[in-house]
This record gives sequence, C-alpha cells and structure tokens, in this order.
Amino acid sequence: MLDVVVSALVLVVPLLAYSLYTVKIAHNFVRHRNLQLLLAGVLLVAVVAFEVDMQLHGGWEKIVNKDESSPRLGPEQLSEVRRILSIHLVFAISTPLLWAATIVLALRRFPNPPVPGPHSRLHKVLGWLSTVDLTLTSVTGLWFYYVAFVG
Repeated sequence: MLDVVVSALVLVVPLLAYSLYTVKIAHNFVRHRNLQLLLAGVLLVAVVAFEVDMQLHGGWEKIVNKDESSPRLGPEQLSEVRRILSIHLVFAISTPLLWAATIVLALRRFPNPPVPGPHSRLHKVLGWLSTVDLTLTSVTGLWFYYVAFVG
C-alpha cells in the first residue's frame, strides 16, 4: 500500500494541474468537476487503505525497523523522521477538510452542469487554497517517504 500511496502522491499534482487547465483555459467545467471528484475519491480510498495497512503492520516505525536486532534508523534519525512526519500531517489533515468543503460547496452551489456563477469567487479562493495544500501534502509526503523508507 505504501507504493500505491507514493504513486498517488506523484500523480496527483500533474492531474490537479490538468484539472486546472480544463477549467481555466479550456473552460470545460464538467471535466473539471469530474476530475476533482475522481481525484478526491481515488485519494480517499488510497489513504484509507494505507492507514489500515500501516495499523495492521504496527505503524511506520515497526516497518522501518522490522529487524530489531539491527534497526535501520537509530533514535536520532527516528526523531528527525517524526519531525518531518509532523510537518506532513499538518497538510495531510487540513487538505481533505479544505478539499471536502470546496467540493461540497461547489456541488451545492453550482448548477448541473456547472457554469460560473455567484459562488465562483469563493470557489476560486477555496480551490487555490486546496491546490496549494494538496501540493504541499504531496511534497511533504514524498519527503517523509524518502527519509523514512528510502534514504
């Protein structure tokens, strides 16, 4: 599951950029909505599966140091990785909340099919905040993955 989440983190930013292209340049509001719903759904499933998998294996620390007689990361390294994880969790927790608010409000306030309207101004602000937050979630998640499992 770790590989699935890492792949999702790598793919989400380009897909997000494409979604923004479809709305800002191509003015294809239906495709933008559908891409956002697809991204949200795929990421939700991936993250839930990842969290369940982590818990079944005793957490990331047990996975990293599965050989207790010769741990891969010592106490100082674990402390540094925990600090990086804390940074990641700021974004990883705020992103779904912000993104959910953006999506729910859009689904409620835009007509079907979606077209610009009175909600557009707030949606743009929430959308850009969600985009920045999701990008930072991806970057910090990859950073955590590298220092915890690769480096």
